[in-house]
Amino acid sequence: MEALIRYVRSGQPDLTNRQMALMMLVYLTPGPHTVRGLAHMLGVSKPVITRALNTLGALGYLRRVRDEADRRNVFVAKTPTGQDFLDSFERNIGPAASGRKQDKERGLLLQHG
Repeated sequence: MEALIRYVRSGQPDLTNRQMALMMLVYLTPGPHTVRGLAHMLGVSKPVITRALNTLGALGYLRRVRDEADRRNVFVAKTPTGQDFLDSFERNIGPAASGRKQDKERGLLLQHG
């Protein structure tokens, strides 16, 4: 409970579970990432990913980047601001989680990717 209180007091934006899952996928799994691929990995529609990306993009946590080889393709990319957010989140929440739980969760993320 203390970890959640620290996070609430940190002043960081409140992200939905979908937004946080999207952040974790992009930052913890190898890219490149596309809206289609992220939607598939999370088992949701492309519009759901697009809405989450709009919010995360406005916060500066993720950005869209055109594929130089094929301008029709758009990749979802990490940002320094997004990395700072996740680092802060880990500092606030991390101490409450055991290393074993974190390894298990990371394994689940990679398993579904």
